[in-house]
Amino acid sequence: MPKITVEDKTFEAPADKRLVLALEDNGIEILHRCGGYAKCTTCRVKFIEGEPEQMTKAEKERLQQDPQNLYGKVRLSCQILCDHDMTVAPVMTMQNADVDSPGKRPEDQITPSSEWTER
Repeated sequence: MPKITVEDKTFEAPADKRLVLALEDNGIEILHRCGGYAKCTTCRVKFIEGEPEQMTKAEKERLQQDPQNLYGKVRLSCQILCDHDMTVAPVMTMQNADVDSPGKRPEDQITPSSEWTER
């Protein structure tokens, strides 16, 4: 199984699991305010190692359209599968955003339906 590292914590995740769910299920309180639909960008992560070469069209469009010009700077963990080892740094968590809830839990499969493209 692929290994996911966040700061000093490393855990394994099934290759078909969404990164946002792997993080949350392992105690990382990452936000996902839109429920994992690539709409809000609160589940963003920075890659230290292992950034995937592909991304969903929904992720690419959302990052390119963001007023903060996020494309090429961060990725949306709701649109990434844990199919290889990676080291990430969550950008928005419950602690640093000072919110009571991360948002509705994303579905197990990538939503909207995943059409893949090069990043």
